[in-house]
Amino acid sequence: MEAKERIEQLRELLNYHSNRYYNMDDPEITDHEYDTMMQELKRLEKENPELVTPDSPTQKVGGTTKREAGVQVRHNVPMLSLQDVFSKEEVDAFVEEMIAQLDSPEFVVEYKIDGLSMALRYENGELVLAETRGDGINFGEDVTANARVIRDVKKKLKDKPEYLEIRGEVYMTNEAFDKVNENQELLGKKTFANPRNCAAGTLRQLDSKVTKERNLSMFIFNIQQVRGREFETHTEGYEFLKKQGIPVIDGYKVCHSAEEVWDAVVKIGENRGNLPYDIDGAVVKINRIADRELLGNTSKVPRWAVAYKYPPEEKESKILDIELSVGRTGRITPTAVFEPIRLCGTTVSRATLHNQDYINELGVGIGDTVVVYKSGEIIPKIKEVKTGKRLKGTEVFQIPGVCPVCGAKTQREKDTADIKCTSPNCPAQLERHIINFVGRDAMDIKGFGTVYIEELVRLSYLRDIADIFYLKEHRDELIEQGIIGKEKNTDKLLDAIEKAKENDAYQLLCGFGIPNVGKAAAKNIMRQFGTIEALMEADLEKLLAVNDIGEISAGCILQFFADERNREILSRLKAAGVNMSMIAEEGTDDVFGGLTFVVTGTLPTMGRKEAAEFIEKHGGKVSGSVSKKTNYLLAGENAGSKLTKAAELGIAVISEEEMKRMAEG
Repeated sequence: MEAKERIEQLRELLNYHSNRYYNMDDPEITDHEYDTMMQELKRLEKENPELVTPDSPTQKVGGTTKREAGVQVRHNVPMLSLQDVFSKEEVDAFVEEMIAQLDSPEFVVEYKIDGLSMALRYENGELVLAETRGDGINFGEDVTANARVIRDVKKKLKDKPEYLEIRGEVYMTNEAFDKVNENQELLGKKTFANPRNCAAGTLRQLDSKVTKERNLSMFIFNIQQVRGREFETHTEGYEFLKKQGIPVIDGYKVCHSAEEVWDAVVKIGENRGNLPYDIDGAVVKINRIADRELLGNTSKVPRWAVAYKYPPEEKESKILDIELSVGRTGRITPTAVFEPIRLCGTTVSRATLHNQDYINELGVGIGDTVVVYKSGEIIPKIKEVKTGKRLKGTEVFQIPGVCPVCGAKTQREKDTADIKCTSPNCPAQLERHIINFVGRDAMDIKGFGTVYIEELVRLSYLRDIADIFYLKEHRDELIEQGIIGKEKNTDKLLDAIEKAKENDAYQLLCGFGIPNVGKAAAKNIMRQFGTIEALMEADLEKLLAVNDIGEISAGCILQFFADERNREILSRLKAAGVNMSMIAEEGTDDVFGGLTFVVTGTLPTMGRKEAAEFIEKHGGKVSGSVSKKTNYLLAGENAGSKLTKAAELGIAVISEEEMKRMAEG
């Protein structure tokens, strides 16, 4: 791959993941993975300076500003990021460079707290504003109302300088995080992946009561600006803040040589697991304020500090058990249960072992000591078995030949690593099959929770998906037994089931749970065939004529409809009055049939999702990336690298107005 193409690819990836981290508080990759890509981009841009652009991720500081919690506010002092380093050599090089440029510099080494950056402004000792980092240069968000309910944020200072602006990190202790997730589970809501995401989302809450309940904390790590008082050093500023009752970074150390600095960095790393909160590195910064002013900043980072990033966290634990679960398709998944350990801010005690091949490759058995890490700082995974600590008699675990739920025989699917239960009536599969059927992407039956499904299956009210539409025949029994609740709740669910009979047939097809037939594929299929009955009679040739349906998907569809039990269920669904036909959406046509579009940039009147729906409504397909298969690039302002890629491939670029004219024929 040429340097230019790789640079564009890295920029697109980094922009996407930066948005997930800063603006959505929902990262998909680890900091380590992000940093690795950023380092590669920096190297390539250094080798090819003519390819550096102002909008490159290497030239930007943070995210954008969001407006959930408050209005935009202009920064008095830019909230810059720090230059990341990843080795002892890089830390030493920074220290030696500072020693060469400054007269006997002092260094402060301190924790880099994993949270959300916030600045506080005080006028004559009174808190007047709290702001998030935002884009880091110009604007942040006003989150003063939420900041006031954080116990570490002082509303009034004992000493009252004319103006004081301080910057710190809003974070969540491990204990507070566990309590929030426990409460989320009790309320049936989505849990947070880690304390950093939780803290960021909480600070941006519209309701400050929620912020207060979640018990956020804050450490101050810098005095940004002060009038009416002077500080010679960073640590002198810390001492002043401590006297005001303001928490500053714990355990900071003043150093004078590269050796002292590295020793302090190592000690912080060794203490990571003992802290009540998460850190994602150690910061090395110049102590004297005059030295900082002499060095100044680049457009993105201060020249007087670096952040050392530790490798991904790993810990040892002991395998207590290997549990087996049966999925909706009958696939048996082994899960390792180990002694609880703390990783990346959460307590973990389970990790999937995927299949027998994975178990064999690891060589893992019950009683083994294993190394656990977190993939994406979210998903626990087992890295290796410490064979030197293996107890005598421990053997590699083998998935048994019978289903752990129903006792039926299991078999390994040809050319796969999957071992499956052979019984189509396995209760474990039935529950998950129904959960999928009533879910949002399928029949979308509101209020049909997992607890109800499990109980209705256990009491044999549900033996297949068709039984759902016959539950009304058991209304009085359901109310009497309180399975769904009292009369009001029961009738509410039964009404929702009755309403679901009118759903579009693509939702029904999606609900069947046919492998490789999701929501998008189901829509394409039903546009082609119109009715479930017509689809049932389709042969391989007709199925392959559907856009994006290949031989594997077609084979799964044929196999599903060839099963007599499935045909019987379909007959009962039809008898119950469930719609089997595609509902023609107003304005729907096939003008864009067979065409693939990519949407990029900011369009004049449409959002990207709205544009995608418009294209699909007219029979087209929307892809996320430009390739040789792309027919049109729908481009708005700030189209970025996709526009360049389209030009290289000779793909037609159209505007929103041109697309609308095309749709009119």
